[in-house]
Amino acid sequence: MAYIDNLIERISDANLRRQVAEEVAKLVERKDFGLVFQRHLPEDLETPGVRPRRGDTVRLRGDGEKRNFAVLSARSGVASIVAVDASKRTVEGSEAEERPFDQLVVVKDFDVPIYPGLRKVGEAKRGSEKPTQVVIEGENYYALETLLYTHEGKVDVIYIDPPYNTGTDDWIYNDRFVSPTDAYRHSKWLSFMERRLLHSRRLLKDTGVIVVAIGDDEHHRLRMLLDQIYGESNFIANVTWQGSGKNDARYTAGGVDYMLVYARSESTLREFDTRWKEPKPGLTEAMEAAREAWRESGHNAPEATKLYRRALRDLRDILEPAVFRYDQLDENGRVFQADNMRSPNPRANLQYDLLHPTTGKPVKMHPNGWRYGRETMAEYLANGRILFGPDETTSVRFKRYLDEVADRVPYPTFIQSRMPGSKRLEQILGDRRFPNPKDHEVLMRWLGAIAPSDAVILDFFGGSGTTSEAVMRLNAQDGGRRQAIVITNNELAKSTADELSKAGLLPGDSEWEAEGVFQKVTKPRIETIVTGKRADGSEFSTGLDENVVFFKLTYEDENLVALGRKFDAIAPLLWLKAGGRGEIVERDETMGWALPDKAIYGVLFDVASARDFADAVEARDQELTHLFVVADSESAFQTAVAYLPVEHRLNTTRLYSDYLHTFEINGKD
Repeated sequence: MAYIDNLIERISDANLRRQVAEEVAKLVERKDFGLVFQRHLPEDLETPGVRPRRGDTVRLRGDGEKRNFAVLSARSGVASIVAVDASKRTVEGSEAEERPFDQLVVVKDFDVPIYPGLRKVGEAKRGSEKPTQVVIEGENYYALETLLYTHEGKVDVIYIDPPYNTGTDDWIYNDRFVSPTDAYRHSKWLSFMERRLLHSRRLLKDTGVIVVAIGDDEHHRLRMLLDQIYGESNFIANVTWQGSGKNDARYTAGGVDYMLVYARSESTLREFDTRWKEPKPGLTEAMEAAREAWRESGHNAPEATKLYRRALRDLRDILEPAVFRYDQLDENGRVFQADNMRSPNPRANLQYDLLHPTTGKPVKMHPNGWRYGRETMAEYLANGRILFGPDETTSVRFKRYLDEVADRVPYPTFIQSRMPGSKRLEQILGDRRFPNPKDHEVLMRWLGAIAPSDAVILDFFGGSGTTSEAVMRLNAQDGGRRQAIVITNNELAKSTADELSKAGLLPGDSEWEAEGVFQKVTKPRIETIVTGKRADGSEFSTGLDENVVFFKLTYEDENLVALGRKFDAIAPLLWLKAGGRGEIVERDETMGWALPDKAIYGVLFDVASARDFADAVEARDQELTHLFVVADSESAFQTAVAYLPVEHRLNTTRLYSDYLHTFEINGKD
């Protein structure tokens, strides 16, 4: 359907476009296209710590039967509840009962709007004015809805490594671990993925790309689902990673993972002449060996070439042939190879005399002629790029420099052990506490090829935080200013959850939460990477010059938001919407507006202060990306905006109506 939608969008006549869309919608109601699967009821999520309100759905904490209750009233720490069925109708014969808040857990249903906020739970700042790396603890579906407010159409690359659904790994659907024997596990997985992938498409720029890691079990289904959501025409690659293998296997060694790669719009990538490149394997090592040979030889080209060739033999195992062939250093210390000059095909305009500089006679020419025409050949002769033999009987060669052909198009198949990823995480944390993390170097390779140096990169199955580390190390490697937004929940492995349950602990208890992936793995890993210090104070490295902030997703009362009483929860969203750099604006109750020196956006809280706010904006000599105006009505908003300098009026947002409307609409998708 995404492909059909794209075609409809290209119809220039608005009336015809609407008519076609209506006819297609009628057809879709009668027939399923592409991948057909059982779409399960919307997911729900238990949210420990959220205060019950009248109209909420709740469960009893620790109730293994997962029975639902409707909240009839909630005050003074006590809620009156009554049992309801899946349709939220009161169960026949049930009576209202009163329960303390601490015995209840609020259930969020995915088909009901939420009004999210973010609460800061940690940060590390070492990157001066660089963009801030963002890590969010929360259910990824709701976190994606949150990002639709801050980042719709702004993300360059999405990389995700979702549950593979192998029948042995643990993953949760509707707050329950999915059993390997569940007859509906494939359709549940597809329902689970579809909801999130639909949001992901809206987050990507027109030039954006999504990369989805997957194994054999769901690969074929996932590709059909991606075809359905992103469009077959936007498929780019099926990258194959041979990461391990078993020699005692019956048929093949196995150990293969895949990365399915789709564009938001491949035609747009083509319009921009987008080409992915990566350094040739071994290039860095070869260039360093050349620099060392040049220094050791005292800048003597023949001697440097001997030393360099000796070093190349030791590097042969890590060099691809295209690098190994560059085995000489010239009089300036540049690495080159003497390449042939014959034309691949016979062409009359490439057949001409080339005179030897010493004998003055025509040099021996291949019957096909030279590789270059007369004008290009003259330019190369002037620049010393043509290498002659002792006389005209020896054909010429072309001096091709290694640093001019340092890149290659990435191959979609590669072999690299997965073991370093596990060892790496164990070194960072000081012990083994997360199974099968991805290798940050593999992600660096692909993100380096795909993502611009200032890209926004999203991972909404953040796991151990490999994507965040890969982005930061890529920045350190090439001076980039990429920003990663990593989302992970705080789930526990099933075995750990079972043990804690037997001990009488429940989700929301501090002992339970401490064992979750965000608190135990993701946050300490990323903190250690940035600061260089482990949680126990031991030293891991010198750290990185990056900024990182950790947030927890919260669920706010829309009425309190509308009244302006939840600005602290909404403030990080405004910061993200404005670009996620500099300070998060805080409210000073004595001021009608806020425009801190180190913030790249400002907030007008009181329209009566609009003139003063506008003067402050005009006087600002630092970059501003966005302005937010709190106004009760559209007319009040427009009046306040009219005071602003013309150049600042485009990036203005009305609070809190824009926020509330966004989540009301997204919650009904």
